[in-house]
Amino acid sequence: MRRPFKATAPTKEGPRSNRDIRVPRVQLIDAEGQNHGDVSINDALLLAEEAGLDLVEISPNAVPPVVKILDLGKLKYANQKKAAEARKNQKVIEIKEIKMRPNIDSHDYETKMKAVRRFFEEGDKVKLTLRFRGREMAHMELGMQLLNKVREEVAPIAKVEAEPKLEGRQMMMVLAPR
Repeated sequence: MRRPFKATAPTKEGPRSNRDIRVPRVQLIDAEGQNHGDVSINDALLLAEEAGLDLVEISPNAVPPVVKILDLGKLKYANQKKAAEARKNQKVIEIKEIKMRPNIDSHDYETKMKAVRRFFEEGDKVKLTLRFRGREMAHMELGMQLLNKVREEVAPIAKVEAEPKLEGRQMMMVLAPR
């Protein structure tokens, strides 16, 4: 016989508050920041109700747990703002790929190098890919020379993160900004 689906109880996020605090005695701090010491949970809930605020568990691992009388909505809002600010300030590093051929013309090479420098200025990593076709496979040293030339040219602004390696018909090297 198949059992019916039983969903798990939803878990609350954030600190426990009001009736969710299930300890007999707590260390109480009121809305003004004054320490009332060790009091029973019922007295603490009454004081919070009189103030028209919530009783929020600040330090659950302390003995007894530390609770504070404050506005839970304002606390959650402040935490959301702090998290949004932290997300706004972080930079996602992307890996930009530049594809070349071993016998690239000088002007094309300069254009690709301008793009590489621009990527480093933006703080991104660059993956250089050299594709060998046909008889170019017989002259791998040309590809290695080209990658070494790129490495020397960007040495002041970038470091090699992955040395040149051959995978099938492609030679790859990853550079990261300094």
